[in-house]
Amino acid sequence: MGVTKRYIHSMRANQIADLAKILSNPARVAIIEYIGDCDGCLCQDISEKIRLSQPTTSQHLQVIKRAGVLKSQFKGKAQYYSIDARKWEQLQGLFYDFFEHTKLKMSEK
Repeated sequence: MGVTKRYIHSMRANQIADLAKILSNPARVAIIEYIGDCDGCLCQDISEKIRLSQPTTSQHLQVIKRAGVLKSQFKGKAQYYSIDARKWEQLQGLFYDFFEHTKLKMSEK
């Protein structure tokens, strides 16, 4: 597969692609759903809930966190994860605008 030429695309197109990437994996979707239902979740609890190993869960958490959708906070030695509400709303807005814009273009044909 070739190198993606991100620089030739708009910032919006790159943001949508980056955020879609975190939703393209069912394990990450399950993680986001689970974390959305709690105030702060430990990696161990998440891995037990979604039935993946802790190292695999941790890798998925890092992908989601790099995208900015997750916040984490240490309490002692434990790291708790939660959804970044501001970033989540941004994600919703980007996807909503994308689908609305695309729907309008398609309906004009």
